[in-house]
Amino acid sequence: MELKNKDSKYIANTYARFPLEIVKGEGSLCYDENGKEYIDLSTGIAVNTFGFCDKVWQEAITEQIGTLQHTSNLFYTNPCAELAEMLCERTGMKKVFFSNSGAEANECAIKTARKYAFDKYGDYSHNTVITLKNSFHGRTLATLAATGQDVFHTTFGPFPEGFVYAEANNSESIKEVAANNSCCAIMFEIVQGEGGVCPLTKEFVETIIETAEKYNLLLICDEVQTGNGRTGELYSYMNYGFTPDIVSTAKGLAGGLPLGATLLGEKVEDTLTPSSHGSTFGGNPVCCAAAKSIVSRIDDELLKEVKAKSEYIINELSDAEGVKSVSGLGFMLGIETEKEAKEIIAACREKGLLVISAKTKVRLLPALNIGWDTLKKAVEILKECIK
Repeated sequence: MELKNKDSKYIANTYARFPLEIVKGEGSLCYDENGKEYIDLSTGIAVNTFGFCDKVWQEAITEQIGTLQHTSNLFYTNPCAELAEMLCERTGMKKVFFSNSGAEANECAIKTARKYAFDKYGDYSHNTVITLKNSFHGRTLATLAATGQDVFHTTFGPFPEGFVYAEANNSESIKEVAANNSCCAIMFEIVQGEGGVCPLTKEFVETIIETAEKYNLLLICDEVQTGNGRTGELYSYMNYGFTPDIVSTAKGLAGGLPLGATLLGEKVEDTLTPSSHGSTFGGNPVCCAAAKSIVSRIDDELLKEVKAKSEYIINELSDAEGVKSVSGLGFMLGIETEKEAKEIIAACREKGLLVISAKTKVRLLPALNIGWDTLKKAVEILKECIK
């Protein structure tokens, strides 16, 4: 109670916290102040890629902290360069800009697209970015404006201009919006996470690609939540067999430390020039060392296992009592239920299982390396609470 009172008194009232204090964790298990054990299927909203206090991750961080914790980007550091090389080699992208969060990574993506258009046309005639309705791209003013949900477009106005919205999974809508606006890019999530864990269809993604080619638009794939193995591929666009011009990512990249990255393809690899963009903490050596330990272990074997475990969850839940539908990819799943999601989340918590919501759905974001026995136990608890 003392902690909750202190939190209420001194921390800005922006979070509707669960009535739970987590004091320690290991892998996919964590414990409250009374020692009660929980299976965690939320991973800090897709951040703790290998669960709590992963040993390899800890060792990478500890070694780097004992060497160098920060220099600013006025100097070269090895972890920053090595992580950039690793990301480029794994994706085919050409350059990386490091920041601190998903919103910042998306800000960089938007700035890059607009500067690319300015450099190409010599004016601001093509500065508009197409995004999708039901999307979510961050909480800065620009990324809120990019977010295609009216609920986020209140109280903080005026919002930056230069964004138009097409209907997700509606090919005619994306074609119409592109035809009627002078645009520079199309920005989208392969799975709309905060929008309710709603995947784009492959047919719609093909239309996005065709539309971008027709109007010379850049493709920006927001991989903040879907990236870093979450959907069964290193990045979710790889499930659809194409390569964007710009990729933004964060959340699980550094496994629990704040790190964002904007990956730049061949078209835009030289768009950002000295002083055109920057970040004091971006590319921090400790965060980059953590990310190296994460990305290096997201290999084919692990991704194959993620897909197999995802298939198990979907098969177990699709026909379960109280379940209307299951959506998503890999370890990014949304469950539409007959009961209200908040009721199920509370019941799961009582039984030692941590799950979260996405709009009206129960959302599952397990650690990529969760063990089979732990996962099966979690699914049984979930089924019991849903019915």
